[in-house]
Amino acid sequence: MRAPARLAAALIALGLLAVACTASGTEPVERPTGGPSPTSVPTSPEVVPSPEAGPGSALAALEELCTLPEPGVDEGSDVPAEGRTPPVIAKAMRELEQIRGFGFSRPVVAEPVTQAEIAEGYADYLDEAFPEGFYERRSLAWQTIGVIPDGTNIRDELLGYGSTEVIGYYDTLTGELVFIGTQDPSPLERITLVHELTHAIDDQRFGLETIDRLGAECRDEELEAALALVEGNATFFMLRWAQTFLTLEEQLQVGVDAATQDTSASGDIAPFIEALQLWPYEAGLTFITNLSSRGGVEAIDDAFEDLPTSTEQVIHPERYPNDVPIPVDVPDLAGALGSGWEDLDVQHVGEAWLVLMLRLRLDGSDPSEASAGWDGGLYRAWSDGDDVAVVLATEWDSEGDAQEFADAMGRWIAAGDDLGVVLPVDRTSVRVVFASDAATLASLGAGAA
Repeated sequence: MRAPARLAAALIALGLLAVACTASGTEPVERPTGGPSPTSVPTSPEVVPSPEAGPGSALAALEELCTLPEPGVDEGSDVPAEGRTPPVIAKAMRELEQIRGFGFSRPVVAEPVTQAEIAEGYADYLDEAFPEGFYERRSLAWQTIGVIPDGTNIRDELLGYGSTEVIGYYDTLTGELVFIGTQDPSPLERITLVHELTHAIDDQRFGLETIDRLGAECRDEELEAALALVEGNATFFMLRWAQTFLTLEEQLQVGVDAATQDTSASGDIAPFIEALQLWPYEAGLTFITNLSSRGGVEAIDDAFEDLPTSTEQVIHPERYPNDVPIPVDVPDLAGALGSGWEDLDVQHVGEAWLVLMLRLRLDGSDPSEASAGWDGGLYRAWSDGDDVAVVLATEWDSEGDAQEFADAMGRWIAAGDDLGVVLPVDRTSVRVVFASDAATLASLGAGAA
């Protein structure tokens, strides 16, 4: 897994300015540093057995449609051989060990690069991990729902995002770490380095390749929750490192430099896709901060052993780890749509996905409230080669939560130009149907009712 780290300028600026206003003269945090320790690999989150997993179910369709490659190291990888660790990187590693609470078990291959080299590496990553056919199908489903504009290709958007806004990444398979900088990095470049070094030290202790497997198995909701843990943790310790080891002047300069970075290219990225990329950093930082307030670094480490299984648990830390989603199914409606229809895409849809969806159009209300009672969800899409039909099925904690979401979805559909209908609420179940044309929508609504 490559874990590109998009450090949001606003997040860095606000976080460090807040730190700078309270941390003048702060002494380094005294924490025990550990030497090499046995790697403890977290197990993949347990999949709840579901009676809705048989032939014709959405989960069966997902298994057929999931064509993402298994994670593995490219034999032709050109990761530089390990050698003497540059002094600036060795110093950052020693400092990070102090605040992370344990040590690196082996050297880290770290390389300062240019933005162009980051873009090239990210493009190679997409070629390996994001098959064109899979994301063409998913793009059609998202266009039909209305979360991305017609003609938008998710993969192309991710390529544009990575080429302009990713400023560093750590590869859990090869151990390669790259960051924008030089052998004499600025404070902003150093903070990027520490973010990626946090990924490296976590990977050496906990084995982050587990997250690559979640992605390869198309377990999108669990993947997004796990990414929030990983990216939130790297951001948390990045800011703690800055508070501890940067001077007040350096902290202020990092905030200024981050806030003045050229992010104009982000305006060309579909808002929903960009929001999905940023969500693990922003929500993850809040989640990690909550864990730290509960039980310090030990509570954070425990979360790497017991990964959050839903974005609901990240958004509402009090629900972690016990509140798990219930299984949701959408039966095969291809026959009800006519001849030539077949499965196009299936995706588990969590609270974060729904919140970001609603925010695209419901500026005058709080989408977070309408999604707060989420208890499970997925969509299933079909196509006949020309038209597309989608059923979004969700479960809610209470009938009131279900009705609140249904009402919000009704307003959301009315605010756009896409074809969609909210079906009558069935106790705690809400189904919403979308289609590329009116005739398909009518057939789909009758079949899904």
